[in-house]
Amino acid sequence: MDIQLLTTWIRTRYAELRTAKDAGQTSTELALIAGALLVGAGLLVLAIRTKLLEKIGIIDGA
Repeated sequence: MDIQLLTTWIRTRYAELRTAKDAGQTSTELALIAGALLVGAGLLVLAIRTKLLEKIGIIDGA
């Protein structure tokens, strides 16, 4: 997973959430956008963890 791609995707969803909130979207639509943000954040954490473990493996020589 590409960290930059995930970060950009999360920023886009956050902007979408703010715009939808200002536009008076229903709570269900806001919940779906918020859920997508949570999934994106989880994927970002996983990508960062994977990248760090990869770097640690390189440092340790494994």
